[in-house]
Amino acid sequence: MKKMGRPPVDTEAVTVRLPRELITALDDARRSEPDMPTRQEIIRRVLLEWQAAQEQE
Repeated sequence: MKKMGRPPVDTEAVTVRLPRELITALDDARRSEPDMPTRQEIIRRVLLEWQAAQEQE
């Protein structure tokens, strides 16, 4: 098993509490992806999509 190691230097941990309904929606979105990403990864993907949409405005 591969060790996690230290995260990249240019990142920062963010802890957030979410309502159960939003967690359920995230889990549903994860299941719809072919690679079944982690919750952290699906949140990254959603944020990247949001950022790209903001840049197009």
